[in-house]
Amino acid sequence: MSAFTSEDFRAALGQFATGVTIVTTMDEQGHKVGLTANSFNSVSLSPPLVLWSLARTSGSLAAMSACKGYVINVLAADQRVLAERFARKGIDRFEGVAWRAGFGGSPLIDGAVASFECVNRSQHEAGDHIIFVGEVTHCRRRVGAEPLVFHGGRFFTGLAV
Repeated sequence: MSAFTSEDFRAALGQFATGVTIVTTMDEQGHKVGLTANSFNSVSLSPPLVLWSLARTSGSLAAMSACKGYVINVLAADQRVLAERFARKGIDRFEGVAWRAGFGGSPLIDGAVASFECVNRSQHEAGDHIIFVGEVTHCRRRVGAEPLVFHGGRFFTGLAV
């Protein structure tokens, strides 16, 4: 069996189509924190648990690790610009973004296909990432809304973008 590079591994993982999310919270000083993530998955129906992961090198790691809760906002097909915005560094990611506070105070992104408000239940070190497990306290969905999809390094909707 031949060895593979990290680039090979990343390219192979890119063949798995995923939804796109923005994970949001409020830090201890009351500042909004948010980032784009496509490493979101269900874990359990009872209790309702979901997971997502964040690179150890992320500038948002300290806030996400310390927060009591967060929201996982599943993006709609027309929210590609938001996905790109929340993936950038060195900007105010929330500037001009329509949102409202969820039950726990974390930002709910307007227009999301679904949102999951979570208690930050546990964190697990795994390689170069931290896996966050959230217990869902509230969820909502937009019936009939088309999701934003990420595959092979590109965004897709019903039609390729």
